Amino acid sequence: MTVAMHAIEIPANLDGNGLVREENRWRKAMASLLKDKSALFGVLILLGVVICAVLAPIISPASPHEQLLSRALKPPMWTDGHRTFLLGTDHLGRDYLSRLIYGTRVSLIVGFFAVFLTGSVGLLVGLVSGYFGGKIDFVLMRLVDLVLSFPFILLALATIAIVGPSLTVLILVMSMRIWVIYARVVRGEVLSLREQEFIQAARSIGGSHFRIIFRHILPNVLAPVVIIASLYLGRMIIIEAGLSFLGLGVPPPTPTWGGLLSDGKVHLYTAWWVVTFPGLAITLTVLGSNLVGDWLRNVLDPRLNSL
Repeated sequence: MTVAMHAIEIPANLDGNGLVREENRWRKAMASLLKDKSALFGVLILLGVVICAVLAPIISPASPHEQLLSRALKPPMWTDGHRTFLLGTDHLGRDYLSRLIYGTRVSLIVGFFAVFLTGSVGLLVGLVSGYFGGKIDFVLMRLVDLVLSFPFILLALATIAIVGPSLTVLILVMSMRIWVIYARVVRGEVLSLREQEFIQAARSIGGSHFRIIFRHILPNVLAPVVIIASLYLGRMIIIEAGLSFLGLGVPPPTPTWGGLLSDGKVHLYTAWWVVTFPGLAITLTVLGSNLVGDWLRNVLDPRLNSL
C-alpha cells in the first residue's frame, strides 16, 4: 500500500513543482546566454547563416547561375575589382557573393536534416536497446559495432556510386554512420534510468512499456541528445563540404560551400578569393555551432552547472 501511494505521488510532484523548476531552469539559461559572450556570438553567427539561407533570393545581388566568361575571375571590389561584384567572380564569371549565399542553403539543409534524422534513429535505438536489454540489446549493439567498423568514406563512395549524387542521398549517407553516437549515449543513460525508483513506481501501477519509455524515460535523456546534435551540426557541415569537394555531394550547378572550394582549388594561386570566402563561411558556421553546443552542454548537464 505504501509503495502504491509513493508511486502515485511522484508524477504529481513532477507535474507540479517539477514544471516550475523547469521554467526557472530555462529562464536562468537565457540569462546565462546573455552573460556568455562566446555563446551569444555563436548564436548570432548561426542566426546570420539562417537569415542568409532563408532570404537568399532577396539579399543576393545577382543570379548564382548567370555566366559571362568576359568577367571571369574578377577580384573583390575593394581590390580594384568590378564595382558590381563585392566578392569578385569565379572562373565562369558568376557572382561569387550570390553563390556563397545560396550555398548556405545546402549546408544548412544537409546539416539540420542529417542531425534530425540521425538523432531520431539513434534516440529510438538507444531507448529500445537500453530499456528492454537482453537479446534485443545484444542485436542492436552488434549492429552499432558493425556500422562503426565500416569505413565511412567507403560507405559513401559505394552508396553514391550505386544511387547517384543528390541532396537526399547525401543526407542519407551522412546519417547512416552518425546515428550510432546517439544510440550508444542514450542506451547508457537508459540503463541507469530504468532501475530508478520512479520507473519502478510507474511499473508497479501498471504503466505500459510505451508510456514508461516516452513519458518517463525520454524527457530525461533529451538533454544529452540536444548537446550531441548541437555539436554535430558543425561536423555535418564539414562532412558535406568534404564530400562535395570530392565530387560526391550535390551535383552542379547547385552552389555548395564544398563545391566552391573544389572549383577554386585550380585557381588557388591566381584567384585567392575563390577558396578563401567559402573556407571562412565553413569555419565561422562550425565555430558558431560549437560555441552554442558548449553553452548547451553547460546549461543542460547538471554535473557542470547548478541551474
